[in-house]
Amino acid sequence: MAATGDYTIASLDTGLRAMRLFLTHDTLTVTEAAERLHVGRSTAHRVLSTLESRGFAIRDTSGRGYAAGPELVRLGRPAGFGRAARERLGPVLEDAARRTGETVWSVALIGDHVIVTDGRESSHPVRVALELGRTGPAHAGSGGLLLLSRMTADQVCALYPYEELEAVTAATLTSRTALLDELALIRRTGHAVSRGAAVPGMTTVAVPLAGSSWRDRLALVAAAPADRSGEAEVAERAERLRQSAALPAAAPPPA
Repeated sequence: MAATGDYTIASLDTGLRAMRLFLTHDTLTVTEAAERLHVGRSTAHRVLSTLESRGFAIRDTSGRGYAAGPELVRLGRPAGFGRAARERLGPVLEDAARRTGETVWSVALIGDHVIVTDGRESSHPVRVALELGRTGPAHAGSGGLLLLSRMTADQVCALYPYEELEAVTAATLTSRTALLDELALIRRTGHAVSRGAAVPGMTTVAVPLAGSSWRDRLALVAAAPADRSGEAEVAERAERLRQSAALPAAAPPPA
């Protein structure tokens, strides 16, 4: 996306474009950065040095190039990962699994997808399996829908610029209009429900777990086979998840 208009700050634009290069390149030399940014080597060197001074770039092991720094890695890592987050939210997940009797997990939003960050598996003989690290389209599951509902309609439309959406199963929402309507309903009820939209025969319900901004928000999800997921059962499951999400451990640490 090219920056246009009279208010563009050239040096800031170059720095932002340099940061984007680290999304697709493990390392960059000054020459490579200059070529890809269409600037002189001296400019590329100043930009990379500035990023290095702020922790957004580091010298690679060879000393001849730069790699993504800790600040950039931290920005690209979704909420819920890392030992501290797992230790803090562990009691919440255990409480949710005990209250619901079903498999529970936490999910974070990465663009228009979600990723399972942690969870606990049900002891039922017939249960939904926990798959840590699993990713999927946000519009095709209750956790993703819940997190999308915490965004504005304009932000959602930026993530989904086209009307047609991917159909994961026959029950998946397949239009942006239907998605926006569903998100409006979730905002009113405070929880999201998905019946076979991600996996046939699986019903999930999700509530907000933590976070004050889009960067650190998580959803708490309970998943069960459809034959244990009538309307009353799902409503009660949502309420039990809310009780777990209200535990002190669920609150994000102070900034």
